[in-house]
Amino acid sequence: MTPAPEDLGDPDDPRLEPYTRMRERDLVGRARRFIVEGEVTLRLLLGRRSRFRAESILIAPERWPSLVADVAACPEPPPVYCASKAVMSAVTGFPIHRGVLAIGLRGAEPAATALVPPPPAPALVVGLAGLTNHDNVGAAFRNAAAFGADAVILDGESCDPLYRKSIRVSAGAALIQPFGRLPAGQDWLRLADALDLQPLAFSPGATESLDALTVPARALLILGTEGPGLDAATLAQARPLRIPMAAGFDSLNVATAAGIALFTIARGQGRLGPT
Repeated sequence: MTPAPEDLGDPDDPRLEPYTRMRERDLVGRARRFIVEGEVTLRLLLGRRSRFRAESILIAPERWPSLVADVAACPEPPPVYCASKAVMSAVTGFPIHRGVLAIGLRGAEPAATALVPPPPAPALVVGLAGLTNHDNVGAAFRNAAAFGADAVILDGESCDPLYRKSIRVSAGAALIQPFGRLPAGQDWLRLADALDLQPLAFSPGATESLDALTVPARALLILGTEGPGLDAATLAQARPLRIPMAAGFDSLNVATAAGIALFTIARGQGRLGPT
C-alpha cells in the first residue's frame, strides 16, 4: 500500500529534525544515518539491491508523482514528507534544487572477510588506502559497481562512502556496492593472505605494466591516495603494477586508475558482458 505523503509547512516540525544541520551531520557520522539526494539515488536506496533502508523521505510536492511507484514497491515503505523547496532549504541550511532528500539507516557494518567469495571462486576486491577525497571515493565506488567488483575495502584513513557527496558522485553505487573496513590491526597483505587474494599494488613507479599481467583468478587491487601513494611496505610485499601512459607524464587521478585497473582485471576474469 502506498503511504500518503504528509504535507509539512513548518521548518521546525520535529519530524524534520534528522534533516537539520545536514553539513554537521555529514562530519560527525550522522548517528548511524546518512543523507541521500536526488531521484536516481533515492530509487537505488528504495530498491531491492540496496544494502540499506530509508527511514523517511522529504520531497517537494511536484516530485511525488514520479516517485510513487518506487515507494509503493518498497517492502517497508518509509514515511514521506512533502514540503516546499523553501521549507526544505530552511531546514537543511542551504538551497535545495533537486527537491528530493531521504534519510538512510546504516545498520551493522559487515566484516570485510564476509564480503569476499571464498576460494576457489573468482574474486575481485578493491582496496582504498588513505583516500580522503569524497569525489575520489565516490568515483571509485562507481567504477567498482560498473565492473562487477565483489567488494570495496577501505582503510581507517579513507573517508566515509556514505557521505552525501560520495553517494552523489558514485551515482548511488555506494548504496548497492558491498563495502567494509580493513580490520583494526590488519594490513593489506595480511588481508590478502587471509582471503587468498593476489595483492596488486598500483604505483606509477612500478616496473611491471598492467597490460602485461596474466590476470589472477582472485585479486585485491590496492590504490593509494594521490601524491604520497602507497606506503613502501605495501609496495615491497605486494605485486606493484603501473598503468602505461604517454611519455613525459606519469600521473592519473586515483579514480581513473581504479577504472582502468578494474576494467582490465574484470575483463580477464570474464565478468563483463558482451562487447
